[in-house]
Amino acid sequence: MYFNSKFITAIIALCTWAFVFGVLFLATRLDFYQSLYASLASALVAGGLIFLILKYFIFKEIYNFYALLARIKNEDYSVRFKKEKRHENNPLIKIKREIAEFAEKKQMEIDELKKLETFRREFLADVSHELKTPIFAAQGFVHTLLDGAMDDLMVRDRFLQKAANSLEGLNVLVADLLTISQMEIGEIKMNEQNFDIHKLTEDIFDELDEAAKARATKMRFSKNTPKSCYVFADKFRIGQVMTNLIVNAIKYGNDRGHILVSLAIENEGVFVSVKDDGPGIEQKHLHRIFERFYRIDRSRSKDKGGTGLGLAIVKHILEAHNSRIFVSSKQGDGTIFSFKLKKGKVINEKG
Repeated sequence: MYFNSKFITAIIALCTWAFVFGVLFLATRLDFYQSLYASLASALVAGGLIFLILKYFIFKEIYNFYALLARIKNEDYSVRFKKEKRHENNPLIKIKREIAEFAEKKQMEIDELKKLETFRREFLADVSHELKTPIFAAQGFVHTLLDGAMDDLMVRDRFLQKAANSLEGLNVLVADLLTISQMEIGEIKMNEQNFDIHKLTEDIFDELDEAAKARATKMRFSKNTPKSCYVFADKFRIGQVMTNLIVNAIKYGNDRGHILVSLAIENEGVFVSVKDDGPGIEQKHLHRIFERFYRIDRSRSKDKGGTGLGLAIVKHILEAHNSRIFVSSKQGDGTIFSFKLKKGKVINEKG
């Protein structure tokens, strides 16, 4: 049997009339017609009130439930629920809100899955492209040698060196991919210790001295940087961070440029920044430069070398230290990368 607000109201009104009529006729001095009229009036008033309650406070919300469920059944989760304090104690409104929140959560999950799927496709395409380049290059050099160029000693040595360089680039790419993958799944733990980041940076300056000289680039500390600055972090991983940032500054800065490293101790933290005076980065690229394989200018970046994973690795390492990497840049005025580390305890190296 189909129940709706009108049918239920009619049944309740009829029952109300019968009850009131019986009470008035049997328990009072009212005659039959007086009891009948009074009971009918009571039934009409009760029925009207019950109809309004059923229609606008119960069935209306039930129909809304059906509408929400129908949308969810059709995989339409774009549901928004307007919260109203005056309905917080209404159980039907609470149920409706929970359904809406469930749908909204599902929509967020779907959106996230779509983003992940897009990211997965782009990542596979990027990895395939990045792996293909050194493999094809090494393959070409080896096939050239096998086709007869091996007999020429000068050609042989030159092609073997080029093949070795391509394979070395492939090895670096695979190593960087493994590093990022292991960090994302939490396999790499940070081995935190106290160390002097000023001394670590000096060592990195020495390692990169030849690369800097090739572009006549000067590397130095800012004037206010203390001669000794201890942090509590993973020394090897922070070394990777500083190396990646300084290498990028050398590669993408100007010839005869300057790289400035600043260290500042504030309360329980140490602020680190690496600044170059290169051409800068357009604003539209700033929010994407930490993505894997993202290059502002692919052709120019390929000429500079690298795997396109350096800044992604920097981001993951600093997040593992409960920190963040920040970038600010203005075209024609250079770029600044900065982050914060825990302040460490000074170590008496003399024992």
